[in-house]
Amino acid sequence: MLITNLALTNYRSYSELDLALNPGISIFVGKNGEGKTNIAESILYLTFLSSHRVSSNTPLVKLGNSSAYIRAKVKNPDREVLIELEINSDKANRAKVNQNPVRSQKEIFGIVQSIYFSPEDLDIVRGDPSERRRFIDQLLTLRSPRIAAVISDYDRAVKQRNSLLKTRANNDALAPWDKQVAQFGGELIALRISVLKEIQPIFNMVYQEISSTKPAEIIYKSSIENPSDNPTENSNKIMEKLINNRGAEIERGLTLCGPHRDDLLLMLGDHQVKGYASHGESWSIALALKLSTYKLLKKDGLAPILILDDVFSELDEERREHLAVIAQSAEQTIITVAVDSDLPKSLTGDKYLVKNGGVIKL
Repeated sequence: MLITNLALTNYRSYSELDLALNPGISIFVGKNGEGKTNIAESILYLTFLSSHRVSSNTPLVKLGNSSAYIRAKVKNPDREVLIELEINSDKANRAKVNQNPVRSQKEIFGIVQSIYFSPEDLDIVRGDPSERRRFIDQLLTLRSPRIAAVISDYDRAVKQRNSLLKTRANNDALAPWDKQVAQFGGELIALRISVLKEIQPIFNMVYQEISSTKPAEIIYKSSIENPSDNPTENSNKIMEKLINNRGAEIERGLTLCGPHRDDLLLMLGDHQVKGYASHGESWSIALALKLSTYKLLKKDGLAPILILDDVFSELDEERREHLAVIAQSAEQTIITVAVDSDLPKSLTGDKYLVKNGGVIKL
């Protein structure tokens, strides 16, 4: 898949931007703060219907306006689709497909698929468990957009259950939410474990190509014992823990069991990457995670857009060249850099200058 045209209106730093994009590599060069990442972010917003940088829509709308717009012509082997997204800071977003309004923005979910790699991805390795949960859940939704509904239903059930726990609600009030947390939670854990089984050999292979010193592994750390890819078994174990933990949960006003409490343990040899690995090893792990995601989607027969946002300046020459090979293999790659010298010499493509709220093709 690829985007043949990207148009932004009142989005971040852009009053109006209309970009024709070709297959292959597009390189956006500009100083920090000029708006390179805003272009990358807009494509990512179409992928996940949220920003990777902010939790609300308000910062996405250019000051003095009530709405921002992202429009993209998306070309697949069998069809071309025009999607339009109106982003509102004070009401629900609205979307169109081929100029026809749809009931919810969720109906455009899955049309644009992209893999994003940036310096912030080091947080997946070194940050809180929430960063690693987000990584695996985004992988699940890229492979199958319907899974976004499972994640949303689970999050809603946990939120509602926590509200009741804070009021010290009785068992009858909690029972329906216990059931939902267990049902959706068991399914989500099963999905995570299933995809980990598929990505693990790819991840290990990619890491060995980048840095062959030690074997790398991803282990699922769960709040239930012996989690599996069987949703029913997981659900039964969650339900048992919810009942057994009732007193502690009411005391704390929190649901203490379920996939929202789980983590991915990233291992190098016998040690956890977090707190043990060097800076270079941590970068190699982060890079391997994103590249293995890309390779898994390719194995599925998908062709996600690859977005590399200000990442080359953080990598040594060997890792740059490895990433360049992947970039050249993608149907479409969007790259941002502060200066040309950050790019590997082997990497060429359409080049754009980003400056003063505008983009000029060089």
